[in-house]
Amino acid sequence: MPEAVNYIVYSIPVFFLLIGVEILIDKLKNTGYYRLNDALSNIQAGITEQVTGAFLKTFVVGAYAWLFDHWRLFEMPATPVMWVILFIGVDFFYYWFHRLAHEINVLWGGHVVHHQSEEYNLSVALRQGAFQKFGSFLFYLPLAFIGFNPVMFIVVSQFQTLYQFWIHTKTINRLPAPLEFVLNTPSHHRVHHGRNPKYIDRNHGGTLIIWDRLFGTFQAEEEEVVYGITKPLRTWNPLRVQLDFWKDLWMDLRRMPTWKDKIKLLILPPGWMPQTLGGPQLPPEIKPTEQKKYDTHISVQLNYYVFVQFVCVLAITSYFLFSFDTMSSAVQLILLAYILIAITAIGLILEGHKRAAAIEMFRLLLTVSAYLILRGDDALKPEWLGMTIAVILYALLSWLLFVHYNKKQDIHGAI
Repeated sequence: MPEAVNYIVYSIPVFFLLIGVEILIDKLKNTGYYRLNDALSNIQAGITEQVTGAFLKTFVVGAYAWLFDHWRLFEMPATPVMWVILFIGVDFFYYWFHRLAHEINVLWGGHVVHHQSEEYNLSVALRQGAFQKFGSFLFYLPLAFIGFNPVMFIVVSQFQTLYQFWIHTKTINRLPAPLEFVLNTPSHHRVHHGRNPKYIDRNHGGTLIIWDRLFGTFQAEEEEVVYGITKPLRTWNPLRVQLDFWKDLWMDLRRMPTWKDKIKLLILPPGWMPQTLGGPQLPPEIKPTEQKKYDTHISVQLNYYVFVQFVCVLAITSYFLFSFDTMSSAVQLILLAYILIAITAIGLILEGHKRAAAIEMFRLLLTVSAYLILRGDDALKPEWLGMTIAVILYALLSWLLFVHYNKKQDIHGAI
């Protein structure tokens, strides 16, 4: 079977180009849609999902392909009509996955990451949960059983994912009414990201909004949207971004008085509690003027330092994703560990965390160590000696700059 192209990875430069355009518009109009710490947190959540998902894609695609190879009822031809039918099928099953990811607590654990940002801009589209794939792929298996080729399925699924990028924006108000009636649009998706009680668990569609209209989950954008989740996340740490919900769920499971209540906690909607523990927790009313967004403040110099380091990590992440299939397992794991440690360091610096200096020092030492391990004996050969010196100088200069800017930060009390 021919391998499908990963259009999402190849679209990454376009994503960042469009984010750059939106930031430019934001600055020109002074709308305040972007904060550096929030935007970097969004992108780092996406990095976590992508680099961990690289190891899972064989399993996820393999499950679909195995069912198609062994249990399909038919084999659908790759005709234009079949492509359209497959698109409708993918969008239909996405709606039900997305809806149930809001209505079943254990599925919400994989999806909640996407809703944590208290801003709404194109960077939010990249904010994804690393655990979401474990639940989402099951919903599409009926398409394999029907007989849609795995390559066709992957292409259509990627199209739907790419479509959803542009609807994460406040710079576009509403489209013409016929399009608003059929398609998922920025207006509809702003509602989906709202924590206003009337907006919660509404507008689950992927490309089409007609499923929400058919199944009673549609809500038009009316009052101003307050973004985020009802229990706001108070961190820029990308590992906590992915794990905090599961920690809370584990603590709640331990509190449940019976096994029946434990099972209910997993399968009932978020906020459910037995009557013995106070009953279901309803989302409180909130107005934009009442929302206190999580924010931290570091010096301008340290912000520049973080941004430059983030660009370096992004370049390594891009190399990892584009070259993943050509790497040995050892190289894959080394780069995965490095990327996760690097983005954690960035998150802790943005927070002004007391352990930020220690993990940043560890990251820079790891930068040199990982390079020397991966390059091996070639590191000291003439053709690679310049690169080896550059990596060492990069780590040394970065540490000196960090210490200098962080010391000034401590002196002026900016954190």
